[in-house]
Amino acid sequence: MKVVVRFVMAVMLAVGLAGAAGSPAAASSGHQRFKALVFSKTAAFRHDSIPAGVAAIQRLGARNHFKVDATEDAAAFTDRNLARYDVVVFLSTTGDVLDEAQQGAFERYIRAGGGFAGIHAASDTEYDWAWYGGLVGAYFRDHPGAVNPQFQVATVKVLGHDTAATRPLPRRWEREEEWYNFRTNPRDTVRVLAEVDERTYDPRGYSVPGGSPGMGRHHPISWCQPYDGGRAFYTALGHKAEYYNEPLLLDHLLGGIRMAAGVARFPCGRED
Repeated sequence: MKVVVRFVMAVMLAVGLAGAAGSPAAASSGHQRFKALVFSKTAAFRHDSIPAGVAAIQRLGARNHFKVDATEDAAAFTDRNLARYDVVVFLSTTGDVLDEAQQGAFERYIRAGGGFAGIHAASDTEYDWAWYGGLVGAYFRDHPGAVNPQFQVATVKVLGHDTAATRPLPRRWEREEEWYNFRTNPRDTVRVLAEVDERTYDPRGYSVPGGSPGMGRHHPISWCQPYDGGRAFYTALGHKAEYYNEPLLLDHLLGGIRMAAGVARFPCGRED
């Protein structure tokens, strides 16, 4: 009789555990697969879309089972604190946002295998820190807005669908944006994931009277690369607050963050 009772109790326990694992509460709690730090300090131009961007990444985390912390306090850049995160997201940072000690901690974090995801004005940041410029891949130069509209609808050409950042996107993706021109073209050192077709908009920038030239036939707008022991993803998209409600942009950001965090395949260069 005791054997039968133990058998029945074991069956009931197994059924109960299975039911709990399949319940909505258990599914929604999930395991935090990785942890992201969103950093949005500005020391120059400040995008009013930053709160929307932070909130969007937090929603992505809640829906996809990763933890998101957000800060504008550069004191978070210590060896001990950064070691808690799988990826650090620079969200429209501008200007000189880290001091020398904080820069050193971030360099050590990347060299230890950490991840970086830069969004929009992350390329308009730390012009005097060459290591950071290499991490992002290129520095911002200008965008349309002097002799032409600042915001224009253009076509993005997605170059391959074998990454988490590009898989959800159409081959030709039409959307409005503030289209960045860069000081250099990074395509020789990074894997370009998407480029904007300059034939579909007026790319002349504000930095030269009469309009600076665009970047030509191959105008990168999103890319990734292994860098100094870590993983780096950058996208120039994301100027307006309303863009952070676009499902395709959110899919693009989610994929890039997951790639940089090391939880999605990273086919971005020699270390793949």
